[in-house]
Amino acid sequence: MKLAFICTEKLPAPAVRGGAIQMMIDGVTPYFSSRYDLTIFSIEDPSLPNRETKDGVHYIHLPKEHYREAVAEELRASSFDLIHVFNRPLNVSLYKKASPHSKIVLSLHNEMFSEKKMTFAQGKEVLDNVSMITTVSEFIKQTVIERFPEAEDITKVVYSGVDLNSYPPVWTMKGSAVRKTYRKKYGIEDKKVILFAGRLSPTKGPHLLIHSMRRILQQHPDAVLVIAGGKWFSDDSENQYVTYLRTLALPYRDHIIFTKFIPADDIPNLFLMADVFVCSSQWNEPLARVNYEAMAAGTPL
Repeated sequence: MKLAFICTEKLPAPAVRGGAIQMMIDGVTPYFSSRYDLTIFSIEDPSLPNRETKDGVHYIHLPKEHYREAVAEELRASSFDLIHVFNRPLNVSLYKKASPHSKIVLSLHNEMFSEKKMTFAQGKEVLDNVSMITTVSEFIKQTVIERFPEAEDITKVVYSGVDLNSYPPVWTMKGSAVRKTYRKKYGIEDKKVILFAGRLSPTKGPHLLIHSMRRILQQHPDAVLVIAGGKWFSDDSENQYVTYLRTLALPYRDHIIFTKFIPADDIPNLFLMADVFVCSSQWNEPLARVNYEAMAAGTPL
């Protein structure tokens, strides 16, 4: 069977720039490619060739400026049995027209069927063109079927996860060694380490964690807040919000550490380094991958 995975226009696959969807695709790819002919579409990246076959998987990287149209053109020239569209329901009809004989599965990672994202007519058209919808949580499923009850029979919750081999718990010899190494790297060997991991945006709430440090340090003067992430995946440049965070952190000096962007391979080490992880999201978080990562590492959250 010929499968196509179609990433969003945000980040490339493999996950050289990070990204929850791209990391999940990297995780499941070996299982699919061992049984099926798999092609993965994503945007171009300077570090990746436009076309390559790696470990039996075909990667096609297309220009971001007209990505969806370029994908549709590729679909017309191929013959996929099943097309998996990641988190972009409004592209489904275009892809179905380009490859009418393919079955389409749509996975949802956010509230993409809300009134803010699409009209009622657009939602109906999407449902006419998909064979199945998967969601990352029961919450996201409910956002679909509350507006479109007819979608209930084809909407399934498929929870994401982590590779446990990459997250040796802190009570194992390997996990303990990683913990010691990374605490030394950041100069926090004898500290109580609070970890934030994610994009630096108001909806993720790191500013609230910085505000909380005043009271935390009154009771725990050896506490340190480690803020891991940048304003965007693999982007360490500053915007107004990141500057605001750094200004907020100035009075706390060494008690707040900004790591900037952390490559996907290093993420497990940060969770092993921490004493507690805080998911401070200030919105209806669909189901943050970081919660799985903390649990896998054995880090309280």
